Amino acid sequence: MSDEQLENAQDENSRMSVSLEETDSAPAESFSDIHQFVTFIVGDEVFAVDMAPVQEIIRVPDIVRVPLSPPTLEGLANLRGKLLPIISLSRIFGFPERAYDDATRAVVIDQGAQSLGFVVDRVVSVVGVDPRHIEGTESISANINTDLVSGVLKDISGYPMIMVLDFARLIVREFSDAGSRSDKQINDSHEQSETDATVEETISDELHLVNFEVANQEYAIAITDVQEIVQVPELIVKVPHSESHVLGIMTLRNRLLPLVSLRRMFGLPNREVDESSRIVVVALGADSVGVVMDSVNEVLSVPLSEVDLMPGMLAREGNLSEITQICRLDGGKRLVSILSVGSMFRHAAIKEALTTVDTMSDEQNIDENETLGDVAVEDEEQVVIFMLGKEEFGVPIDSVQEIVRVSESLTRVPKAPPEVEGVINLRGAVLPVMDLRRRLGLEPLPRTDQQRIMVFLIEGVRTGFIVDSVLEVLKIHKATIEAAPRLSSTTSQLLARMANLEKQKRMVQLLDPSHLIEQPELEALIQLAAA
Repeated sequence: MSDEQLENAQDENSRMSVSLEETDSAPAESFSDIHQFVTFIVGDEVFAVDMAPVQEIIRVPDIVRVPLSPPTLEGLANLRGKLLPIISLSRIFGFPERAYDDATRAVVIDQGAQSLGFVVDRVVSVVGVDPRHIEGTESISANINTDLVSGVLKDISGYPMIMVLDFARLIVREFSDAGSRSDKQINDSHEQSETDATVEETISDELHLVNFEVANQEYAIAITDVQEIVQVPELIVKVPHSESHVLGIMTLRNRLLPLVSLRRMFGLPNREVDESSRIVVVALGADSVGVVMDSVNEVLSVPLSEVDLMPGMLAREGNLSEITQICRLDGGKRLVSILSVGSMFRHAAIKEALTTVDTMSDEQNIDENETLGDVAVEDEEQVVIFMLGKEEFGVPIDSVQEIVRVSESLTRVPKAPPEVEGVINLRGAVLPVMDLRRRLGLEPLPRTDQQRIMVFLIEGVRTGFIVDSVLEVLKIHKATIEAAPRLSSTTSQLLARMANLEKQKRMVQLLDPSHLIEQPELEALIQLAAA
């Protein structure tokens, strides 16, 4: 509570005390019966709430919008490491909405397992009220719907009448599922993901590759060798006297990560990093290196029949022998060079980068085990991060079969389900494609170069979903993942978890692909794919 609010409360308490002292019939012990209320304004109305469940009053924080949520939910915010749903009282009451200003506040109500923040236009004060100024709802029930009102304050703070809101009833009416998310449901999500992964493992005749671009040439690395894909940070520490292909050192979750430029490793012209540039973190044993690429395009699933060894007469010796295979896409019109991580780690640039990190650690007398704060693999989740509008979403990397560009040959299908954008030919198979924006109740967008199709295997049916863009592959510590507040049955399974990355000031909504398609839709897609 702010100093100003406390001063208002003290002034109001003093005023009420004076009026009670002037009342001869007021027994002395009545002072201990004074009830405290927070009074606030929504629209043109003044309301009050009992002080007991009010956890705090804050400025409205940054909000992450949640698809398919009730219209009264503004979104989710981070309140000191905990998820806080932000709810609009104006929408609940059907009042005209006002833009947030310096007076707008969120009143945080403690509901036990889940706190909720309710947006009000202005907090008036905290007041102490004698029980004789509190009445039931009988006097106003004839003219006003009192379902959400627990009482009325009379002649308080210059207002003849202030309605006391019953937030417990309000929450039950608006969000009957709030706080009911259980650990069992989270475990069910994990079990479903594991089931999907098991199904996917049966597809053993394909290579899963991360496809990227350097100097307008396409390359790929096996996805099993990629730890994560991250954006280029603002701060890269330059290493004195290092070769040009060693860009420097960055910090990635408390560990030193050497960075090398694939352009420079291949002797290609230099290019400044930009918003399209990405760092692909590759690992061999205990060593990790960040390789800077011009852009990361997609995740490919390539049949082994379309992969050839590099011809012996063309295999390059020395430092540029990393290309070990070539995959032929689009009937051989598109060739992608597959890099061997084992060969890359024998490259002079990689060796120098790793030596640099070891030297820096020795010079600073750093115990690597303590510095890196290594986390067991089972304590992390590897997630593909993508964008819809301004919000970040994530899916388990094991659930993603591939990520491809939105084809210009996306074909509309007569009598297809309305949510299906069309189909594409993906290596001879019909792939139904849906717009994830439509599935999540968001406004569709025109096609752009940044959009991608993420392909999932859902109950044996390969289905593509269009997203605005794919950002990165990220390792997320499980301690930062918590159950998303269950504010509607629609989102309780599809958007069941949230990664609250407080230090990075990011919140990522984790989506369970197995719930992207309802059973009737799934049956229609099976027929469409078989057509």
